[in-house]
Amino acid sequence: MKVLVIGGGAREHALCRSLSLDPDVTALHCAPGNAGTAEIARAHPVDVMDGAAVADLAESIGADLVVVGPEAPLVAGVADAVRARGIDCFGPSREAAAMEGSKAFAKEVMAAAGVPTARAYVCTTPEEVDAALDAFGPPYVVKDDGLAAGKGVVVTEDLAAARAHALACGRVVIEEYLDGPEVSLFAVTDGETVVPLQPAQDFKRALDADQGPNTGGMGAYSPLPWAEPGLVEEIERTVLRPTVDELRRRGTPFSGLLYAGLALTSRGVRVIEFNARFGDPETQVVLARLRTPLAGLLRAAATGQLAGHPPLLWSDGAAVTVVIASHNYPDTPRTGDPITGLADVAEKDEHAYVLHAGTRAEADGRIVSAGGRVLSVTATGADLAQARERAYRAVDRIGLDGSHHRTDIARAAAGL
Repeated sequence: MKVLVIGGGAREHALCRSLSLDPDVTALHCAPGNAGTAEIARAHPVDVMDGAAVADLAESIGADLVVVGPEAPLVAGVADAVRARGIDCFGPSREAAAMEGSKAFAKEVMAAAGVPTARAYVCTTPEEVDAALDAFGPPYVVKDDGLAAGKGVVVTEDLAAARAHALACGRVVIEEYLDGPEVSLFAVTDGETVVPLQPAQDFKRALDADQGPNTGGMGAYSPLPWAEPGLVEEIERTVLRPTVDELRRRGTPFSGLLYAGLALTSRGVRVIEFNARFGDPETQVVLARLRTPLAGLLRAAATGQLAGHPPLLWSDGAAVTVVIASHNYPDTPRTGDPITGLADVAEKDEHAYVLHAGTRAEADGRIVSAGGRVLSVTATGADLAQARERAYRAVDRIGLDGSHHRTDIARAAAGL
């Protein structure tokens, strides 16, 4: 099949990489893509928020399947525009994507479905904000109701900082703090059948030891050696299936990738948030371990045929990804800096590879930074310790002036 991937980050590079390894994919396109996706997929300029433009592009290249990567186009209804042209599309409708587009809507769905989550208040006035902050106390958890590129959440002991973030958001969700380790679990669904992938853990804070501001994610690993047996089955039973069933009951079936961000609290599994697409950087490690061809899985979900899809196959090993970020990220990043060492990784690291996020190719062939999170350096190994060692060895080959990365991705999980 001919596949078109929409987006230009490391998640889309990871998707393109897996699709390029699928023997059923005869042509691979990415729009707008980045310097990395351009090496394995034909690049096309497109406004990813313009559903008609995306659908026009899909028609012009004869795409059999469109995969919409980022959340903003999904919330804007781009998948609906593609499907309206009779083209299979992996990604939820505008209405179903509100599971990520509005945290208040997601809370409403969870309440109706009996899905365990943090107690929360939806606030629109300073008085409501003050009452909610007072009710829960520190640490304060304040979430912008809408999309914020993974950076709309503040968790702080500082009441003034929590209040300032809440007032800057307009409509905001303030909720109780959930203790315990966090887990990301993706599920492919066609609105009825739910197929969980393997769990991962990501690292949101910018600095080692979970210090510094929240980011879009500075690294991830999979599997989770510390997780209890049966965790995925429990999450499927108590979180994923009830949510998918409730959305279908409402007449807004969710078809695509449902991402549950979870806390394993002292009181059991609790949902922190839902996303309506593959997560970044967890996708990088989950797809590194997936052995089942990706295109057939995504198309089965897009066409309502997931119940007949064979069980997924996974590698027994582990994967680790480390994000290299631009100077000043997650504040306004510096861009345009040359990136060196990419060829060294490709030549010398058999089990590591670089996924591009914020990059572009200059006319002279140089690759330069073009965003906050620039690269996801990903490696596999027999276990987390080996995958981690290989990932950081590859990171050391990369040169990007002023860049920073965490040095403790998967360290504790690997027992180091």
